[in-house]
Amino acid sequence: MTTESFRPADAAELVEIVAASAAAGRSLAVAAGGSKAGLGRPVDAAARLELGALTGIVDYQPEELMLTARPATPLAEVAALLAGRGQMLAFEPPGLAALCGAPDAVPTLGGTVAAGLAGPRRIRAGSARDHLLGLEAVSGRGERFKAGAKVVKNVTGYDLPKLIAGSFGTLALMTEMTLKVLPAPEDAVTLVLPMAAAPAVAAMARLQAGPLEPTALSWLPAALARAADLPETRDGLLLVRFEGPDGALADRFGRAEDSGLGACEAVLDLAHSQKLWSWIAEVVPILAPEAEEVVWRLSVPPAAGAALLYDAVAGVGARGFIDWGGGLVWLAVPAEAGDDGGATALRALVARHGGGHATLMRGPEPLRRRVPGFEPEAPGLAALSERVRQGFDPLRLLNPGRMRGEETRP
Repeated sequence: MTTESFRPADAAELVEIVAASAAAGRSLAVAAGGSKAGLGRPVDAAARLELGALTGIVDYQPEELMLTARPATPLAEVAALLAGRGQMLAFEPPGLAALCGAPDAVPTLGGTVAAGLAGPRRIRAGSARDHLLGLEAVSGRGERFKAGAKVVKNVTGYDLPKLIAGSFGTLALMTEMTLKVLPAPEDAVTLVLPMAAAPAVAAMARLQAGPLEPTALSWLPAALARAADLPETRDGLLLVRFEGPDGALADRFGRAEDSGLGACEAVLDLAHSQKLWSWIAEVVPILAPEAEEVVWRLSVPPAAGAALLYDAVAGVGARGFIDWGGGLVWLAVPAEAGDDGGATALRALVARHGGGHATLMRGPEPLRRRVPGFEPEAPGLAALSERVRQGFDPLRLLNPGRMRGEETRP
């Protein structure tokens, strides 16, 4: 049970707190904006470490396509600054505060990078880890270190930023991070096409393999499409976003119509596209605050997205939608699906459909205590984790000199 709180004013004070906690054997529950507190297994720690004071933009060089900020900097602040110069974080980071049960919390840049999140544009731009150029951080031993650099082309040293992005703060606490930024698109349109899930996933594969370069591909069932004020449909809707200058968009739209997709039910302009894809990124289609549903995020081979969704609907009564061209399936599972919130059935489905990951994103606390939020570890990784818990230092694998009581430099 967390009974004590620490609020470091700067990185130096954070080093002192972590070092003292490591020496005392005191565990820390880390938070910046608190928007992801409901994700995964509840944390039982001796103390709470609040990083809210580590906020603000440290350096922004629009001409170099680079931004450095502290971890508690609100995502909205970063987005507003970049928009003023016609730029963006291309991986379209979602906040997911409502999904994780903290709608009033402030999603932060550090929390987003630590969770390795990305929105619908991931199929074209990649994830957060692909845009993290460098960082300053504090290890669990209270050691301050740097990794990466403030340049796009950097090949020096171990690529620790990619390891730390998506580690949920378990490997190190970032005090500064440098991200690549890109020009925001001049315009965007979204094609809305009536289509069932299976042919929609096949169409997504053709579009991604072709020359039209869509920046978002999603499929919504009829019920969720109605909730988004999209056209009525019996089978569901395929959503295809194109971004770029006006001339290029007109060309892509015409070529998409000629590619065998069928007639569009609607074409959404820039403002409507932005609203729709933000709605999808934040997983609003399946959020029902009044219902005690469990929300799962399934990462699977894109070709398996439709079949897995069909099986989940039939097997556990789930409802959901498909994003990332078929590679991401969001599911809301009713509370009566079982004591494990559908974990056993859904993870078996993922294995049957080519493998992947089923992550528990939202559920009541008793369920999150019983069910692993992330895919269970493979035997080899589980053995290594146990060795780490018993005191093994994995950094010896990178720096053999530590085993002899001396440091070596790569």
